Amino acid sequence: MSPRVVDEVSGWLRRYDDGSVDRAWTGPPEVKFMSDPVPPHKHFVDGVSTHDVTIDPSSGLRVRVYLPEPRSGEQDRKLPVFLHLHGGGFCISQPDWFMYYNTYTNLVRSAGAVVVSPYLRLAPEHPLPAACDDAFSALLWLDSLAANQNDAGSFSWLSSRADYQRVFLIGDSSGGNLVHQVALRSGSAATALGQVKVAGAIPIHPGFLRSKRSRSEMEQPESPLLTLEMVDKFLGMALPVGATKDHPITCPMGPDAQPLDGTKLPPYLLVVAEKDLVKDTEMEFYEAMKAAGKDVELLINAGMGHSFYLNKIALDLDPPTGIEFAKMIEGIVKFVDNH
Repeated sequence: MSPRVVDEVSGWLRRYDDGSVDRAWTGPPEVKFMSDPVPPHKHFVDGVSTHDVTIDPSSGLRVRVYLPEPRSGEQDRKLPVFLHLHGGGFCISQPDWFMYYNTYTNLVRSAGAVVVSPYLRLAPEHPLPAACDDAFSALLWLDSLAANQNDAGSFSWLSSRADYQRVFLIGDSSGGNLVHQVALRSGSAATALGQVKVAGAIPIHPGFLRSKRSRSEMEQPESPLLTLEMVDKFLGMALPVGATKDHPITCPMGPDAQPLDGTKLPPYLLVVAEKDLVKDTEMEFYEAMKAAGKDVELLINAGMGHSFYLNKIALDLDPPTGIEFAKMIEGIVKFVDNH
C-alpha cells in the first residue's frame, strides 16, 4: 500500500503516514526555479565564488560559503563575515536555493563580505531546537577557525580573508528567529566564545508570533512566501511536542522567554516589511528590545510583504520592489560599516 498523505502545506511539503516527507515543489511551474539548487562554483561568477564544505564529519553538518572576488589592491584586506541562517518555517529550503543565491551574492558584492550559511536540519524530521543547535554549531566552527588562524589547514582560503572579530548574524523569516537564539547563546557565559566576536545581529522579517492572532495577521494580505496556512502548519511541525507559538523561539518577547533585560546581546538591525503578516509581533519585539535598553535599529521595507526580496520575478518586473531591495541592502551595509 502506498503511503498516505497526513498533512500538506500547499505547494511546499507533504508528510506521509510512514513518517516520510516530500518537499518537491508542486506549485506553479514558472516559479520553481527559485527553489532550484545552484551548484557551488569555486571560480568567480559575477564577482562571487561559492563553496560547500562539511564542518562536522560526525553529524554531517555542511555550510555554503560565499567569497567576493578580491578588489584591486585589497587582496589582503580582512572582510566582515555574515553567518546566514535561512528561512522556510524551520521545515523547508536550503542555502543553495536560487532565491538565497540571488540575494546573498548581491550582499557579498555590495558589502565586500564573506557569507557562511549552514544547511540546517529541517522539521518535522528534526524538530526545534535542532536548527538552533546547527546554527550555533556553525558559529562555534568559525570560533575554532579564528583560534587557529595560523594553522587553518584546509580552510586557509577562508581564514585568510575573514575578519572573525566582525561576525554578523543574519537570517530571513524563521532564520531571523535563529539569529536571536544564536545571539542569546553567544552572550551566555555557559557558551562563551573564544576568538569570534558577534558584532551585530540582523533578523529580516523574523517569524516572531504569539498564540493569539495579531491584527496584522488578520488584516495584512497573504503573499506567496507567507500565508497563514504556512505559519500554522510549519510551526505545528517544527515546535517541540506540546509547545505553542508562545514558545521562546517563536515569541522571544513573551512571558515564557528569557527576560531581554537580563541578556547580553550585540547591536541589532531589525528589518520589518510594512505589509508583513507578522509585522505587529515583530514590532512588539522591537519595543521590548528598546524597553530592555538594548541597541536596536529599525529598517522598514515600505509597501512590501514578507521576504519580498527573495522573489526574483518581482525584483525584475516591479520597480518599487527592486528599489526597496536596494534600500535594504544599503541599510545592511551601513549597519555593518558602523559596527
